[in-house]
Amino acid sequence: MEIHNTTEDMVLSIVHDIFDAIEKEGKADRPCTCYQCRLDTACYVLNRIAPKYVVSSRGVARAENDTVEKQQTDADIAALVHEGLAKIAQSRRPHFAHNPAFPNPPADIQGPVFNFPTIIGRVFNGSNFEPMNDINVELRLGNTRSEMIDPNWQNPYRLVPNTAGTFTFWPKPISAEALGVQKTFDFGIIIAAPNFEVLQHFFQISRVSENQVADSFSMQRTYKIPDLYLFPPGGDEDQ
Repeated sequence: MEIHNTTEDMVLSIVHDIFDAIEKEGKADRPCTCYQCRLDTACYVLNRIAPKYVVSSRGVARAENDTVEKQQTDADIAALVHEGLAKIAQSRRPHFAHNPAFPNPPADIQGPVFNFPTIIGRVFNGSNFEPMNDINVELRLGNTRSEMIDPNWQNPYRLVPNTAGTFTFWPKPISAEALGVQKTFDFGIIIAAPNFEVLQHFFQISRVSENQVADSFSMQRTYKIPDLYLFPPGGDEDQ
């Protein structure tokens, strides 16, 4: 058994219970109850309470039987859920349809599939070595823009000052003809920024098809791109 955070289970359960109750009430001014808003609310709560980890079935049983503590924890979580959903409702993610008719995650691609790692890199100004910001970084798969695993991962990725020139992508899994097939995929990073030469950086990722979609993010499954540098017209290029 792997390490498991039982608090996460409690939070998700209470979030769904509260959102389902709101949906049933059917009030005209009710907050959005779509899947993404539920996840955002759960993250809000989880960032404000202590985790509780277990590594065995005995630990799970002990957590379930601690009735008094569980009742208080449930009450604290419920209060944070109501606080969180109010905040989330005021700043909903712009890249989602926010359709309450779909309170569950999108259907997974059926296996076998080629799962891709998250792709991480940094972009710097080649003249002064400062991190770039306020520009777009595009990931291409072959000759087309790579589709992301879900709308939380944007392509193109907009660099902002507080990420120090770092961009991240998570390509959507691609269906495979059979399990255990090895295939190499051609990717490219394209950056077209004002007052700089267009940068193109190409690389390959080899994958073996798996039985199901790997939809849980892990820093252990990443592909790191060497630092990239943008230069004014006539300067050096990093390709």
